[in-house]
Amino acid sequence: MGDARQERVEAALEHAAERLGDVTPLVMAEFFRRFPAAEASFAHHAPHDPARLGAEMVDNALYCLMTWCERRSEVEIILQTSAPHHVDTLHVPGEWYAGLLGAAADVLARAARGDEEAALWAELSAELSAAVAASIA
Repeated sequence: MGDARQERVEAALEHAAERLGDVTPLVMAEFFRRFPAAEASFAHHAPHDPARLGAEMVDNALYCLMTWCERRSEVEIILQTSAPHHVDTLHVPGEWYAGLLGAAADVLARAARGDEEAALWAELSAELSAAVAASIA
């Protein structure tokens, strides 16, 4: 099941890249639409280049989405160290952390070739959101 699901993720990512190109601005726009106050936080934490911080966060979100099926333990370790750091040290709400993962999944779902592929992104988003919640509980 894991290998087949990973193959579906890889195919969906390739298709999304062909249709959407660089998803960074799309993901950040969707994220800031959902969490308008987060834009000021990015400016606060990276005053000289908040766009670069956004790009790094999108890269991390995409890595988690594309690696979750194949190396779940690795992604759980990333989330268990990164999410609490964002919450406890940077004072970034946990819902923002999970929200960026969700925004990335939803942008990728816009390029889906059908309901099954869109559902895959929704499943991954829900699973990662639950992992984030568990890491900051």
